Amino acid sequence: MPVVSRPHATIHYEVHGDGPPLAFAHGAGGNTLVWWQQVSHFAQRYRVLTFDHRGFGRSGCEAGHEQARYFAGDLAAALDDAGIARTALVCQSMGGWTGLQLARQEPSRVAALVLSGTPAGILTPKVLDALRTVVAAAPQFEGTAAWNQPHPALAADIFERDPDRGFLYAQLAALNPPGALARLALAEVMTEPGALADWSIPTLLIGGEHDRLFAPAALEEVAAAIPGARFVRIPRVGHSPYFEAPDAFNRAVAEFLAAHWR
Repeated sequence: MPVVSRPHATIHYEVHGDGPPLAFAHGAGGNTLVWWQQVSHFAQRYRVLTFDHRGFGRSGCEAGHEQARYFAGDLAAALDDAGIARTALVCQSMGGWTGLQLARQEPSRVAALVLSGTPAGILTPKVLDALRTVVAAAPQFEGTAAWNQPHPALAADIFERDPDRGFLYAQLAALNPPGALARLALAEVMTEPGALADWSIPTLLIGGEHDRLFAPAALEEVAAAIPGARFVRIPRVGHSPYFEAPDAFNRAVAEFLAAHWR
């Protein structure tokens, strides 16, 4: 699979399918592999690019250079290497910081933006409250919990409804190096709502009804801060609707893309 060199890092990415480009940016509990239910669906119509953030999955990173300030440039480099000048972006949790920063730095490259389970660094009052929960949950993102203990990126009842999926997520998360989330310095890529006054990129926010990190109310507040954005709530699931309810998630994304990116 392709690897692109970046300052202090190597970025692993994959491309599948053909059509309008569509890139996916994973969250702190994930890596390229977590999009297995999206790649097979969207590659039938789009040219799908997935990648591992530096320090996650199969992307290498020198110690001390894992910070999120590099993420947008890393994604841009992967897009360049793949010959993609403009794309739609689907971003989960931590990946929202990547997508929003790329859209702000190079708006001509982002045709449409989907933010799933993420405020993308936009600081609203409810997001500030939620970030305290994220910080407290950070050690659990290393995937070292008991096999039947729900990962914080999933609904609390995942092992009652779908134990196989709950176990698989924990296994995928455990492939990331320990402590990755704690080294990201996300505060460096926060965005004040007022900085988005001239925002014109079509934007969709998706949230899980039982998200334990960023509740729907917080994401609705973020959507209200982004000009033209709308919010879709996926029932019964937690922080990772793309993983827990792929049919509903894929349908929401497909409908959005059909209106904004063909």
